[in-house]
Amino acid sequence: MLHTLLVTNDLQIIKDVPLERLDHTDVKWFWVDFDCPTPEEGHLLTTHFNFHPLAIEDCFHLLQRPKVDYYEGYNFFVLHNLNPDTLTPEEVDLFVGYNFLVTIHLLPSRAIEIVRERKLEMDTTLAKGPIHLYYLIMDKIVDEYFPSIEKIEDLVDQFEILKPGPNFIEDLYELRSRLLALRHIVIPMRELLYRILNSERLEIAREDRLYFRDIDDHLLKQSEVIESNREVTADLRDSFVSLNSNRMNTIMKTLTIVASIFIPLTFIVGVYGMNFDYMPELTWHWGYFGVWAVMLGIAFGMLIGFKMKGWFK
Repeated sequence: MLHTLLVTNDLQIIKDVPLERLDHTDVKWFWVDFDCPTPEEGHLLTTHFNFHPLAIEDCFHLLQRPKVDYYEGYNFFVLHNLNPDTLTPEEVDLFVGYNFLVTIHLLPSRAIEIVRERKLEMDTTLAKGPIHLYYLIMDKIVDEYFPSIEKIEDLVDQFEILKPGPNFIEDLYELRSRLLALRHIVIPMRELLYRILNSERLEIAREDRLYFRDIDDHLLKQSEVIESNREVTADLRDSFVSLNSNRMNTIMKTLTIVASIFIPLTFIVGVYGMNFDYMPELTWHWGYFGVWAVMLGIAFGMLIGFKMKGWFK
């Protein structure tokens, strides 16, 4: 579906106009949004707008990394929208010229819809033109990252106060995989912002650069929250492993004590279990009770010795 919007020289907004109307002399600038375009609509990028084939190919083939490419008369941007349900990136492509903005997204974009329906008329975008509209779209896309990041941050806080359960480590690794998915979206977007703010080939006014620095601040905050939560989950993982190791050491120490006590007792029982005819202790009247006394003495003596060595602390 195509959504068209033009701004006249007297700053009036006209929506849903045919593409032929965009070339009139009274048009200050225009925005065309290719919302889940059909193959016929996608073909207009070549026939009507005459964009470079490589940029058009990037719009419809695979998932591109956030980037900016420079072409004569316009610049091509790739942004990543966040799917809050799957935490996977969804590509949004933009062609930005001095008097036009063309956006293409193969999946519905809530950020673009909000800008188109509400944000545009409330802002000074009408006078500033396409580059400021591009800022509004990018700013809204980045702002849509916050709910997912804050949701995961709340889960991390719950992990810190909850007693580890049977599925603790599995849930923790699932949480870390979510943080990693968010990191793979936020970090490339920060790299794109760095190129935008430091590129000499982008004609962005100093005032507009302040707006893009605000987006960079948001991305910096998001990346810091993600990295902080990754460190917390790493500490939780290490604590859980240490706790399990300590518990295993306690169990092994108990088994070692039991085994150490029974080794000499087993030896004594083995000796007197041999079938020899001449064993003096077997004919002794108090021999049975004497062996028991020796075995109990050995057991209690070893227990006292282990306690003195601090094995029961």
